[in-house]
Amino acid sequence: MNGWILAATVELAGGGAAALWGVTTGPTGRRVIAQNLATSVLCPALLLLSQGYGRPSYVDLALLLALLGPVGTLVFARLLAVELKRERPSAWALTWAAAGLGAVVVAAVCAATGPGRATVKLLVVGALLIGGNVIASRALSGGFQGVRGG
Repeated sequence: MNGWILAATVELAGGGAAALWGVTTGPTGRRVIAQNLATSVLCPALLLLSQGYGRPSYVDLALLLALLGPVGTLVFARLLAVELKRERPSAWALTWAAAGLGAVVVAAVCAATGPGRATVKLLVVGALLIGGNVIASRALSGGFQGVRGG
């Protein structure tokens, strides 16, 4: 076991436990936030495992998850809009912690990978992960100022 795999294991244990707790307990708002957290934890873990096992195909999985995870959260936010409007779930500290974790992991894996197309793909994964997480969390907590729902 190398450091990359150990880091992925620690991240999955901590973040996975938090996401599992959030999904299994509490109101609907907490469950949707936990679903968003699961995406924010699994994507950097895939990047760490890609580096640890030397399998670049894991980066493709992380790219797909970084793209589709926030979209799934937005679909849930739209379908559960009435319930979420009453609860107004908010998890900004969790959102920024997950975004920071994603940024640190992407930076570390980019540094280990070196310049090239793989680094560009890692940066795209990082931008999608962080941007999607922030947008989905904002949508869950009530949307954006000046934007009306349809």
